[in-house]
Amino acid sequence: MAAGEALLAPTVTRRLIGEFAQLRARVSPRVSIEGLTPRETQVLRLIAEGLSNPEIAQRLTVTEETVKTHVSRVLGKLGLRDRTQAVVAAYESGLVVPRFRG
Repeated sequence: MAAGEALLAPTVTRRLIGEFAQLRARVSPRVSIEGLTPRETQVLRLIAEGLSNPEIAQRLTVTEETVKTHVSRVLGKLGLRDRTQAVVAAYESGLVVPRFRG
């Protein structure tokens, strides 16, 4: 740990960047989130923030089953396989913007 932040070995960093680049190539940059309902968009944003289904349910004051339904609809509408692709799509669409901590 350095200044309270975790350090990654350069080999791990290179691998992570490589994996992200490959994942990014598999997700169409033309993914449009405009077909999502406001609630689905909200769920996608929370997925991209790294929240689990129980955490999203608590934040939105809904059941976990409702969250699962929203997640499933988001993936289906965007033609995505999993939450990882959903996170990439959220960033690429501009719905979520990276925050840099300094």
